[in-house]
Amino acid sequence: MIHPARVPAGLDALGGELAIGGRRASAWAAELDTPCFLYDRALIERRIAELRAALPPQVRLHYAVKANPLPELIAWIAPRVDGLDVASGGELATALAAGGDAGHISFAGPGKRDAELGAAITAGATLNVESAGEFDRALAIAVAQGRTLRAALRINPDFELKGSGMRMGGGAKPFGVDADQAPLLLPRFAHPAVDFRGFQIFAGSQNLSAASLIEAQRQTIALAARMAEHAPAPPVVLNLGGGFGIPYFPTDSALDLAAVGRALAESWATRPPALAATEPVIELGRYLVGEAGVYLTRVIDRKWSAGELFLVADGGLHHQLAASGNFGTVVRRNYPLANASRFTEPAAETATVVGCLCTPLDRLGERVALPQTQPGDLIAVFMAGAYGRSASPTAFLGHPLPAERLT
Repeated sequence: MIHPARVPAGLDALGGELAIGGRRASAWAAELDTPCFLYDRALIERRIAELRAALPPQVRLHYAVKANPLPELIAWIAPRVDGLDVASGGELATALAAGGDAGHISFAGPGKRDAELGAAITAGATLNVESAGEFDRALAIAVAQGRTLRAALRINPDFELKGSGMRMGGGAKPFGVDADQAPLLLPRFAHPAVDFRGFQIFAGSQNLSAASLIEAQRQTIALAARMAEHAPAPPVVLNLGGGFGIPYFPTDSALDLAAVGRALAESWATRPPALAATEPVIELGRYLVGEAGVYLTRVIDRKWSAGELFLVADGGLHHQLAASGNFGTVVRRNYPLANASRFTEPAAETATVVGCLCTPLDRLGERVALPQTQPGDLIAVFMAGAYGRSASPTAFLGHPLPAERLT
């Protein structure tokens, strides 16, 4: 029997059931049907407040749209943060349609097509340039449009963020321009059609180690200062990336945000003169919305096989690929989940929760401690606010799309 589910703080019980946004899980399921995703805005607002309190006041907080591109969520979060970061033309269009200010949108990604570059230039968003070839294409488009190319240079750092779930920098990477090559490209940003904005340096993601983040931020500031010596103008912005992790599993410890904030305040206060007029940006997606999300799925069958109890649900990996262990996980571990219908009841059995797909990969929880669970009960998969529906193969086997709701 595994450890009890790690339920994110702020999610409570109401009448014995799990409550999301102050409403019982059964009420949400009756309104939206199952499966469905629910995102508690109060939890996101609390996380934003925690970040504002912990980080230095100079830091601009950006939301990384790729974590959860629900238009309703983007429209709600945009006025509560200082900018949006997108990674495709589709995300750019969604962000703009949701009311995002193009002047505070940055666009990263190693394979931007010409149409995407043109859309960003037309809108006035900042392109995080990922290669010399991309710079040439973007500049030609801007000149042809008679517009200014707002551009920052994404640098592939010569260090890694140790302990990251995904390493986005250091070594051979498709992202950005290698640190030793950046000085050769930066002088070309002096072209009169270019508005040089600064740098993006993103070393890694999903990191729970304050010490690792502190060291990466320290090295990022030093690297940016060295690069500034080759730039045509002082950098206006330094996007330090993100990397702040959330604790998915019982053995995880939450990130010491206060320690990260204190160290960043010190590092920024003593930054080199080359960054004197630079504005620091922290780009976060998962850390802002991940713990605020719940995926609700209903048990449709209860069955035994070779002495093991299986609970078959109407959801699965086609909506929650990450929870199934098939989204970059080397060793599969259970996301926290619970019986939302019997949320306050004690564990009485061990069961494996599987989805409705015809593949053995479709497992939401293996050997999970649950109350005695019957068909009709609702299963809540927590930590579902980031990389859920939009990061899953929703077309696989032709099942309907799950509803999403900001509560």
